[in-house]
Amino acid sequence: MHKTLTPAGPARPSAAEANEAIRHLVETRVDGEWPSEAYEFLLAEWAEASRAEVSPAL
Repeated sequence: MHKTLTPAGPARPSAAEANEAIRHLVETRVDGEWPSEAYEFLLAEWAEASRAEVSPAL
């Protein structure tokens, strides 16, 4: 019998999804405050997704 594995945690966003989240965060910030923690988190997600989506040069 075949078992389906359940993911251990949430899936990482794609680079495009992370980029869109960064744009949304910047465009909707309140009181002119810079959301540094959220921005840094999303930037790290974007960087990780970008590395995963780029294939090594031959």
